[in-house]
Amino acid sequence: MTQKEMLASKGLDWRVSKEPIQTVSGIYIPDQIALVREDTQAVLGIHTEGYDPYQNEELLDLLYKISNQSGLEVHTGGCFQGGKLVWFQLKSDEYTLGTDKIRGFISGMNGFNGRHSLAFGNSNVTISCMNTFWRAYRQVETRLRHSAQMRPKIDEILRRIDVLLEEEKKGFDEIRRLNETPMTPEVRELVTKMLFSLDKEEKLAVGELSTNKQNKMIRFNADVDMELSTKDRSLWGLFSGVTRYTTHDMKKGDNSESKMFGRTGGIERKIYKELVEMV
Repeated sequence: MTQKEMLASKGLDWRVSKEPIQTVSGIYIPDQIALVREDTQAVLGIHTEGYDPYQNEELLDLLYKISNQSGLEVHTGGCFQGGKLVWFQLKSDEYTLGTDKIRGFISGMNGFNGRHSLAFGNSNVTISCMNTFWRAYRQVETRLRHSAQMRPKIDEILRRIDVLLEEEKKGFDEIRRLNETPMTPEVRELVTKMLFSLDKEEKLAVGELSTNKQNKMIRFNADVDMELSTKDRSLWGLFSGVTRYTTHDMKKGDNSESKMFGRTGGIERKIYKELVEMV
């Protein structure tokens, strides 16, 4: 698939332009610009004059350069919030663990909302249950803020992709160690409280929590029990229960945006770090 075909297939064949801002009465607002999606005329963000949008075609071109350099295949992409957040993925390595196959990806993210820089990081999908886990985009210095000076720094990202691949190997080893470590009731309770943002002193007994939270925990515990039954009741099974719940049962519809860029992803990464520190 050519770069043009990839952009079109993912609905990302559009550009962003900078436009001046003025009030209804015609007063011009200095040093501020609006980022406008050219095909829909939607305003994606308000920024200072020095903000220089990194276009979708530039991001994809960068991924193709990484692909040519590393041999990794450009896999997929998409956007959220009408184009405020854009992402692409390169398929990297795989790790087999019992009946599970964990597929690794190098993920590139770009944002036009003023809160997200151009950045890269690791993510993976467990094939047996299609659970997803997006690692933080801060494992190497790949975050570049939007400005005219960012483009010369792109070569630095090309040099650092091999660091992300090493981080992926490290992640697979962490998963192996989690799989070798038995889960205890105390750790399960700790993870449950972390996921649902409960104080350590709060009780998980029926009647102590709201009906809504109890119902969520019932679904979560069912997911954990399902994963534990196929993963020797290990810490990896416990974490897989977390990602099964956040991927499939936490909310109706697709939860990818929150897992990739929002609060859910932050909690998952915090839980993962806590479990890895135990092994």
